[in-house]
Amino acid sequence: MSESAAHSVARFARAERLVHRSVAILMGVCLITAVILYNGSLMLAVGHRHVVETVHVWSGLALPVPMLAGALSAAYRADVRRLNRFTPADWRWLRSKDRRDGTIRVGKFNAGQKVNSWLVAGATGVLLGTGALMYWTGLVRLSWRSGATFVHDWSALALGLLVLGHIAYAVRDPEARRGMRTGRVSTRWARTEHAAWVDELEDRSIP
Repeated sequence: MSESAAHSVARFARAERLVHRSVAILMGVCLITAVILYNGSLMLAVGHRHVVETVHVWSGLALPVPMLAGALSAAYRADVRRLNRFTPADWRWLRSKDRRDGTIRVGKFNAGQKVNSWLVAGATGVLLGTGALMYWTGLVRLSWRSGATFVHDWSALALGLLVLGHIAYAVRDPEARRGMRTGRVSTRWARTEHAAWVDELEDRSIP
């Protein structure tokens, strides 16, 4: 075992990293094309509205595919269960002003990451449903399509802000980015940020 491996722990399986990258690419394409379609000046500069709209629609329809495909991975399913479980430590983490100093022992995901995952999943479902009503115009009457457009636009704005916030936090935490890029993080970082998760790993290693 190399020295770097001896001082690091496995955080994400390959399947999980592939899901994250695929979702990030598809969501990025959706948001960029949405901005182009919504802004008349950008649309005039880019041109080819039909192409941009087609890319936007099919990227949106493809967005849930990596999430569903990830269910084939046991590691992915285990992390989904973790994300869906809120603990007393998570509530304390949300209320604390010093939540990142390591005094609150949280699991593999902190409360902020859990809430972010819920919001992204929920917004994806809303955008997929409203987008389908907007694209296939024969599904519902005009008043419903108008309502779907309103919900779609505001949900897209909220999701865009959420993604920007997610990126801002990632930029400030190179070790977290390393975990998603390589699958491993330093043991020191893991003990500071996710102490309860490290305890869980150590308990598993005891025969």
